[in-house]
Amino acid sequence: MFNMFKSQTSLDLTPRNCLAVSLIYCMSADGEIDPEEVGHLMSVLGRNATRQQLESAVRYARATQPAQFLADAAQRLRPDQRLCIILNMIDSAMADGEAEQGEQQLIMQFAQAFGLSENDLNPYFRALVAKNDRAVLDR
Repeated sequence: MFNMFKSQTSLDLTPRNCLAVSLIYCMSADGEIDPEEVGHLMSVLGRNATRQQLESAVRYARATQPAQFLADAAQRLRPDQRLCIILNMIDSAMADGEAEQGEQQLIMQFAQAFGLSENDLNPYFRALVAKNDRAVLDR
């Protein structure tokens, strides 16, 4: 009976759930979650995402260290899925204008675990910087 009070920390690590958990780690890496980051998470998860799915991903992220998540998730994801997750993490980290140091370190930890080097990510990073530089619209 008392097991009902334990939080459920198991999560089916589907590619979409891996994306949600990765973004939650990224959002919380700098110690604060900005509204822009929450908006990005919700847009990435899509309109079919349920509150229960989001809450399950949050519970999992709170109960599981990123290193353990990476050990479990990396082997389940294809290279294109890994790249998709990393790029969404970068985009989320830059959603509030600048990727904080904690977010940068976490993204590089994920990239390394996913077999992606900084050189692999440079062209994508430049594209995301250009995409998120909305100041050019006011010049």
